[in-house]
Amino acid sequence: MTGTPPATDLFAGVPVADFDRALTWYRTFLGGEPSFHPHDTEAVWAVGAHSYVYIERRPDRAGHAMLMIMAADLDATVAGLTRRGLEPDRVEEYGGGMRKVVYADPDGNEISYGGVSASGVPGSGVRPSTS
Repeated sequence: MTGTPPATDLFAGVPVADFDRALTWYRTFLGGEPSFHPHDTEAVWAVGAHSYVYIERRPDRAGHAMLMIMAADLDATVAGLTRRGLEPDRVEEYGGGMRKVVYADPDGNEISYGGVSASGVPGSGVRPSTS
């Protein structure tokens, strides 16, 4: 990172149109209550050491976010999401068993989990999007 000071924390923001609807979806997606609420239309979840995902009511920007969280155990993470009733929009497969599993929130923001399958072998059967 030439010329860039090292970061101490990362906050990845997701603009949403309907805060209450998004809050319900992100509770399901992230598996629990927010870590904190900076104000009435913003919620923040800690997703790793010094790593946070937050939603904020910003209807004019809703639906345009794209972010990815690297999962320690991608298979278990995806299985948990499936148990909670969420299915991916698509799965992108890369070499060495690396996958990116893409979900869309109610506004169309894309939030993904990435990682290597425990087996190290791609196996979702879902092909990458061509769009």
